[in-house]
Amino acid sequence: MQIETDTVAQVTKRLRRAEGQIRGVIAMLESGRDCAEVVTQLAAVSRALDRAGFAVIASGLE
Repeated sequence: MQIETDTVAQVTKRLRRAEGQIRGVIAMLESGRDCAEVVTQLAAVSRALDRAGFAVIASGLE
């Protein structure tokens, strides 16, 4: 099963954005930010990863 070129580009973009968010979460933890703020950012990262995964699955089903 091959992933379409457009999908690869979109998923890569989403994953790079999530990578940046994860770096931000690490910085938040290291600087002692509030737990609620950290959890909010982790939820955003989780959604970004879910969307990337769904895009790959949808491409494979086509």
